[in-house]
Amino acid sequence: MASAPANNLPIFYNDLLPLSSNDHADYKIRPVDSAPFLTTQHAIPLTIDEFVVAQRFAPIIFSSGNDSVPLLLMGLNEGVNIFVDEEGKLRGPTYVPAYVRRYPWMLAKLRPDTDELSLCFDPTSPAVGVFEEGSALFEDGKPSEQVQGILKFCEDFEQAAARTAQFVKELEEMDLLMDGEVAIQTPGNEQPFVYRGFRMINEDKLRDMRGDQLRKINQSGMLPLIHAHLFSLQLMREIFEAQIAQDKGPIPAPVAAPVLPADA
Repeated sequence: MASAPANNLPIFYNDLLPLSSNDHADYKIRPVDSAPFLTTQHAIPLTIDEFVVAQRFAPIIFSSGNDSVPLLLMGLNEGVNIFVDEEGKLRGPTYVPAYVRRYPWMLAKLRPDTDELSLCFDPTSPAVGVFEEGSALFEDGKPSEQVQGILKFCEDFEQAAARTAQFVKELEEMDLLMDGEVAIQTPGNEQPFVYRGFRMINEDKLRDMRGDQLRKINQSGMLPLIHAHLFSLQLMREIFEAQIAQDKGPIPAPVAAPVLPADA
């Protein structure tokens, strides 16, 4: 069975195998009530299709550097996710990004000389395998109705990801993204905790846009997405306070994180 190179795998995935009616004829999929891989992941890729709903629960930022992608912050510091417990079970109502709900499945190119995508899965996931319980992946040698639903979800995700990449490209072309910084002052500390290492919409440039430019991004549907991102940033303090409540807050010293480094 073909396996994707480990160093090319996206976050969460330990391995990838193309789904095959020959190799996986007896495989089943079963529900799981936890996601242990989420416990130490504080920033999750997000598509623009999810902005409006997600902005009610957590901040939406853009990754730093080239090829920025939108991220949902489930914690401000590396290794902290306030929305799941130590076992990876949800603590309460929240929004779970499609990127997480897609796992352990994804569409991937098996050969570099073709654009054809194949349905693959992570064989290390406890949700897929040879079990007594669960739903069969194949029926009479053909993909089951559940597999067809999984394929549709993955196809929809790829389309949303393409729209998201175009959205970010247009932001870049309009020079609307800037390096972000958030300072959070806490009682008992003279200096605020300052989070950097991410990108956000430049509100000054947004306000200074010409009327025809503003009308264009409004008609294209970009403006509501921009506002959803900006509104969500108000949740930074709430995430910070939740970290403190869970005894996962930063200490009053520089703390490194890949997306949001904090220094006090």
